[in-house]
Amino acid sequence: MIGWLSGQVVHQHPSGAVVVDVNGVGYEVHVASSESYRAGDAVEFFIYTVVRADAILLYGFGSYADREFFELLLVTPGVGPSTALAALRTMTTNELAVAIESGDVKRVSKIPGIGPKTASRIVLELKGKLVVSGAYEQIGVSVSHPSAIDDALRGLGYSGQEVRQALEGVELPEDESAALRVALQHLRRQ
Repeated sequence: MIGWLSGQVVHQHPSGAVVVDVNGVGYEVHVASSESYRAGDAVEFFIYTVVRADAILLYGFGSYADREFFELLLVTPGVGPSTALAALRTMTTNELAVAIESGDVKRVSKIPGIGPKTASRIVLELKGKLVVSGAYEQIGVSVSHPSAIDDALRGLGYSGQEVRQALEGVELPEDESAALRVALQHLRRQ
């Protein structure tokens, strides 16, 4: 099973999937981000692999916590990989976790492909189960470092691994610009 890929973008499909060149092998990865990638962009994804009789599908996530959240969504009856991916493209894991924990079925049902019944099922199945490797807290559901900060740091050329190592256990301020300054200070010390 493939758990992580790092390489360069060769092509992005209109569907949002990207082809990633990893040492001469091109992997098609269905990404959870609605971000646009350009050919040559350096990327790394935590991968969730689905093996079917007719295909092997790779789903890519910017953090391991996002991948775990995707896996949690899949345990809900009626939610498959495409629907779970649509959920993570529509909202951040933080926003979705807050909606689930607060029982906001209306907000969850705004995700493409999820109607009121499935939204109710997601809330029923997942409420109270959103502590994933310490990345989420049940009250407030906050991530140790927001994906916006991760994205900004990656845009400055830092790898996901550098960001994770530098910010492990670091409490970032809620203000994004202050959080970015603190994160950069920690990265420069590495």
